Amino acid sequence: MWAYHNTPQSTTGETPFSLVYGSNAMIPIEIQESSPRFQSFVAEESNEERTVNLDLLDEVREEARIKAETVKRRVKHKYSSKLKPRQFQVKAPTVPSC
Repeated sequence: MWAYHNTPQSTTGETPFSLVYGSNAMIPIEIQESSPRFQSFVAEESNEERTVNLDLLDEVREEARIKAETVKRRVKHKYSSKLKPRQFQVKAPTVPSC
């Protein structure tokens, strides 16, 4: 589940986690003191960046929705172009004789 929620999806280009929370998740290995992401953490900058990300979250979600809709239309068009229309003839029901 962790990998799915933190992998950019092909339809939106965003991770499900970032679409929900407005920022990328830190994997447990990045929380260790030796990781560069942990060492460069500054609380004030992090709070400012989180505020900006939350302000832009609606726009990011809208852009992801538009991308997903574009992919759906492209798939529908490709399917429809290969579709062969068929017509069926309806036969009248026959009544069995006694």
